Amino acid sequence: MYTFRKSPAKSVMFVVDYDDARRAYLWIDDPEKASDARFVEGMARTRQEQGTLPEGNITSIRRVR
Repeated sequence: MYTFRKSPAKSVMFVVDYDDARRAYLWIDDPEKASDARFVEGMARTRQEQGTLPEGNITSIRRVR
């Protein structure tokens, strides 16, 4: 009999909230690093500098999946 095995997530998704009520999404490919809050915040700042995330004051970063 075939049993279904759930594979581990390959990426982790976060929602980034801004002080002006905007919202953006951030994906991190390494699930281990995604559990470190400092790494996630640093990645969000880096992506803002690269232009991938919008500029502005980030108020919160929450894990979605």
